Amino acid sequence: MPGLGFVMPHWLYWAGLLLFPLFALLMVRRELARGGSSRISLPVAYLFLLCGGFAGLHRLYLKSLLGLLYLPLLAGIIYGNTQVRDMRETLSTARADAQSLERVVHREEAAVARKRLGAQERLDKAAVQLTQAQAVLAGVQDQSDRWQRATGIVALVLLGGLLVDAVLLPGLVRRTRAREAAEGHPDLVPPVVLPEEDRPGRPGRRVANRPSARAIDRVNLWVGQFVASWTVIAVFVYYYEVVARFLFNSPTNWAHESMFLMFGMQYLLCGAYALRTESHVRVDVFYVKMPPRARAMADVLTSFFFFAFSVTLLATGWRFAADAMAVGETSFSEWGIQYWIVKLSIPVGAVLLLLQGLAHLLRDVDLALGRAAEPATGGAGRSDDAHEERA
Repeated sequence: MPGLGFVMPHWLYWAGLLLFPLFALLMVRRELARGGSSRISLPVAYLFLLCGGFAGLHRLYLKSLLGLLYLPLLAGIIYGNTQVRDMRETLSTARADAQSLERVVHREEAAVARKRLGAQERLDKAAVQLTQAQAVLAGVQDQSDRWQRATGIVALVLLGGLLVDAVLLPGLVRRTRAREAAEGHPDLVPPVVLPEEDRPGRPGRRVANRPSARAIDRVNLWVGQFVASWTVIAVFVYYYEVVARFLFNSPTNWAHESMFLMFGMQYLLCGAYALRTESHVRVDVFYVKMPPRARAMADVLTSFFFFAFSVTLLATGWRFAADAMAVGETSFSEWGIQYWIVKLSIPVGAVLLLLQGLAHLLRDVDLALGRAAEPATGGAGRSDDAHEERA
């Protein structure tokens, strides 16, 4: 089975982080406009073909038991690669023994040329041992080659089946839809909805009255949904890593690094989103029992600590990013990804956090001075927020 030598280009990594979320948000909104259809989806079927076709998942998704035929082929590939991997040590040992005996033969040939005592006997003995070692090496190499050829043939059969299914998939999807419609199966898939903000059941949220605060809310809600799509990218990358490592004996040197850098940027850019949706962990034993106006006053008084932290994060983050940009800093790994772009997310995240904190402060001031109505509590507050965020 051939190895995989693919290394993700830097341009593809950054382009994926920018374009994939836009594509994901577009697909979600398109599905919403269509009413969240629950029918079998052709794009999802092709996604299963691409990511799990070697296990027949695309056929199983279409409720076809023919997908089970892929499992013996997959098992054969895994077993063949295991045999090749286990024989590498044996092959290396046999090769080392043969090379060592070749050096002994050359040394004894030189000794025979100098007519040293007993050199001919030692040369004959070393020559016999070399012949035996070369025969062992040839046998092990031949066995390893046979396993590689067999595994490659099985892989070609599996690949051929996937190519055939790729052509047949639209027709298979149509027949599956027609069969389910004829059988009157109920919709089992819930409608697609835009991701709701994961917020705890705290007292009602303060609704923005100022256009500037509403604009900041919309920006941070969009940024949060944008970077949330990066999690799907991680699924694809780690999927590739597992397949490359265990099916092709080709572990990567970029998959893990690319993903922990991506999640680091996501953590920084999502801070304002978490503040907007009140998802940060906090201890509010006394705070939760206060009336809304008192909570607003408490938030105004304690906002100093928030802005002190955010300004410090912005100042230090900008210094780190500026230094990295000045030298074009890259990682120390073989992949050598640009670190200055990663570090630039620190000040960007700090700016978003500061803006969201300012929006919260404006709401708190309006509420504390009586210029805004007190928010409802419980489910009503969350319903008002949901209406505001969809507006």
